[in-house]
Amino acid sequence: MTLSPGELEAIALSLKVALVAAFASLPFGIAAGWLLARARFPGKSVLDALVHLPLVLPPVVIGYALLVTFGARGSVGMWLQQTFGITLAFKWTGAALASAIMGFPLLVRAIRLAFEAIDPKLEQAAATLGANAPWRFVTVSLPLAWPGIVAGLVLAFAKALGEFGATITFVSAIPGETQTLSAAIYGLMQVPGGEDAIWRLAIVAIAISFAAILASEWLARRQRGRREA
Repeated sequence: MTLSPGELEAIALSLKVALVAAFASLPFGIAAGWLLARARFPGKSVLDALVHLPLVLPPVVIGYALLVTFGARGSVGMWLQQTFGITLAFKWTGAALASAIMGFPLLVRAIRLAFEAIDPKLEQAAATLGANAPWRFVTVSLPLAWPGIVAGLVLAFAKALGEFGATITFVSAIPGETQTLSAAIYGLMQVPGGEDAIWRLAIVAIAISFAAILASEWLARRQRGRREA
């Protein structure tokens, strides 16, 4: 199977966007997952609803909201451009932002379930030994939640890899800049005789996703083995 330079470019861009989206949102996902699993505060149900909102909204709505907010004429987009020289609309970084938002609910849900599954008595035992809250989180909660964190990271990566609606609305499908795998496949569907290229890109997407799942299973199994040792 021989891939054209344009196809290789779309694959490389998709991997970059998906990796940046998943890992950049990971700290926020851990914080949100822990808050929803452990903390009690006014407005918790509102936070929960906001986190899961991208799951129920049409992706085009998310993309349009990002365009209005972070576009050249948007309040945040204009400020970023004038203050830091950062442009997100119609850039690959904008595609990463859109993909991160769409995958965030999947990331948070997996992490939240992992924190909820931890026996609070383990954290209480660490507290009796003199560990403060941050140290208990780093040494007890975080390692025990590791398999769920990895699972959430893989879900966010897979979602980012296949995201289409929000990204094409926010950053379009510019070859070499914002044309990801999904956008390239959609573009090829409009071209007569593009079936072979579509299948090549689809096979690559399946292979990447399958490899990510296998890697997550290996990491989770390795972590469980360390805890049992």
